[in-house]
Amino acid sequence: MGSAVPTLPRSFLYVPGTKPELFPTASAGPADAVVLDLEDSVPLPEKYGARSAVRRWLEQDREPGAEQWVRINAEWVHEDLSAAVRPGLSGVFLAKCSLDAMRAVAEALETLTRERGVPAGSVRVVGLLENAQGILDLPALAREPWLTTFGIGEVDLLADLRITRSNGSAAAVDALRTQVVLHCAAAGLAAPVAPTSTDFRDLETFAQTTRILHNLGFRSRTAIHPAQVPVIHDVVTPTDEAITEAMSVVNRFEAAERGVTTDELGRLIDAAVVREARETLARSARAPR
Repeated sequence: MGSAVPTLPRSFLYVPGTKPELFPTASAGPADAVVLDLEDSVPLPEKYGARSAVRRWLEQDREPGAEQWVRINAEWVHEDLSAAVRPGLSGVFLAKCSLDAMRAVAEALETLTRERGVPAGSVRVVGLLENAQGILDLPALAREPWLTTFGIGEVDLLADLRITRSNGSAAAVDALRTQVVLHCAAAGLAAPVAPTSTDFRDLETFAQTTRILHNLGFRSRTAIHPAQVPVIHDVVTPTDEAITEAMSVVNRFEAAERGVTTDELGRLIDAAVVREARETLARSARAPR
């Protein structure tokens, strides 16, 4: 059983591609990753300028800080990736992820990473599920070789499904979320990225929904305002107690030469328990202490 567990940044902070003056501040802030947005936040007449701003920023030498990601359009895969693929790029969010768009991304990344000296496999892809077809295509999408994991664009998805968000529809929304978690786990992908909340002023509710999403199997979340980032970290970062327990589980498993053993309370340690412990340790490694 391998020890490598795929993990992603805990927090992804969206920054409009039309506002390059915000790039340095966001990148030096508390978010694990910034997502320079070439999609929803950029009106069509401003896309060329936004791509140019993103390209110039990614070509700069920068102090160590947040990972640099870019959200791209399914309709403009080649144009957006041509601007985004640089050695400093950590990954892309593919809006309105579909099989055709995912394959176009794979083809473009194969070419651009080779031509620009970007290490093979260094650009990760998060496919944003934003319509009914994306949900139906989950099994096939999860097998795409360039895909790292999924995220959910819930506002668009629920609109496409004609679902009104309310207490009465909460079970249906959680069922959709669970499908995404299920297919990520079945395909061996990283845990999915939880959807954005546009109400950045109500941080108490944001913390509650982040806890719900974490309990459902999401391990990262996107943010549209820096104030949301510490809330995400507080919820998804493993506690010192959880880390100590995870280390004990792994150490006991290794001492038993990877056979079945028990913890200090006599509870069974099997492969599933060890897998969870390794994931906890991998996530804790991302959190500064």
